[in-house]
Amino acid sequence: MNNIRGGARMRLTALVRKEFLQIRRDPSSIAIAFLMPFFLLVLFGFGVSLDADHLPVALVAESPSLDTADFLASLEGSHYFAAHYARTMHEAEQDLRSGKINAIVHLRANFAAGLRQNDGTPIQLIVNGVDANTARLTQGYVQGVWANWLARRAQSRGQELQMPVQLVQRVWYNSEVKSRNFLVPGLVAIIMTLIGTLLTALVMAREWERGTMEALLVTPVTMTEILLGKIIAYFTLGTGGMLLSVGLAVWLFDVPLRGSFWLLLACSSLFLLAALGMGLTISTLARNQFVAGQVAIIGTFLPAFLLSGFIFDIDSMPSVVQFITHFIVARYFVSIVQTLFMAGNVWSVVLPNVLALALLAALFMGITWKKSRKRLE
Repeated sequence: MNNIRGGARMRLTALVRKEFLQIRRDPSSIAIAFLMPFFLLVLFGFGVSLDADHLPVALVAESPSLDTADFLASLEGSHYFAAHYARTMHEAEQDLRSGKINAIVHLRANFAAGLRQNDGTPIQLIVNGVDANTARLTQGYVQGVWANWLARRAQSRGQELQMPVQLVQRVWYNSEVKSRNFLVPGLVAIIMTLIGTLLTALVMAREWERGTMEALLVTPVTMTEILLGKIIAYFTLGTGGMLLSVGLAVWLFDVPLRGSFWLLLACSSLFLLAALGMGLTISTLARNQFVAGQVAIIGTFLPAFLLSGFIFDIDSMPSVVQFITHFIVARYFVSIVQTLFMAGNVWSVVLPNVLALALLAALFMGITWKKSRKRLE
């Protein structure tokens, strides 16, 4: 019995060593594990933003006065707007149609007089609604500048601004309201999905194409040992890619990691096992690198990108699509990683998602073991 166990251990050690030698000789695996995370993090961290900043806005004042100048100066001083003056509404509307600006702030001729009346004075805001999200943000920013200007104006006169409802806002977890703090942690899950599925799917398919898998099948090694050898090697490589992604998120993009690093590492390891299981499942169905790569991208990356909550809110999706997201492995890890980065160790969020990850990892590993047989056909 000891000889049998010793032989199995030696075979497994040799298989793992073989995989690392193959990784060292094949730069594409190292590129997927390390260069791709760096490229994607830099691209999304610096190039993609859901924040609306320096929005081009035209300012139109029909009768310039001290009051109109003071209010428009408040808009110009806000980093949310890139404001410029238009002489007439016709000129501003032409700029809006041509796409040079996103909105028009129009102060009518009775603006200064209306400020001194009980019913106040209206401000006309015309917003380009093609991009609904930017339109809503623009409207909210203008309303915020208007409210702050009224409060400052009343304070300068020793008065108290009478508001029927006073709104006191507190932003938790992301007080700076930066989309980067939301996107970068979720991107870690997307990167790990690509690493886990592409590494195993492409490598297994490559071995079938080159004939090295047939050479392994005629040796005393079992299919379980072959799978374990690949899982151990590429789990190690994937963990390195995960550590690089987390390091870049914290040190390059200043995203706070408020939760436990060791809990993040444990959850990442569980998710990586599920991703490796998906890649191995793909490799049992496709023995061609091109087919395996297409299936991995279409079947894992795109659903993870669109349906995991990485960018698009799941609760805003139709009920049918929300149901489908329960079968997307990345959905659970995105929730975990965003919570650990932004809020900390919130166990009511972490534990249910960890359980779902464990079930899906066991499911994919079970499918792979069930479908893998030591035969050539």
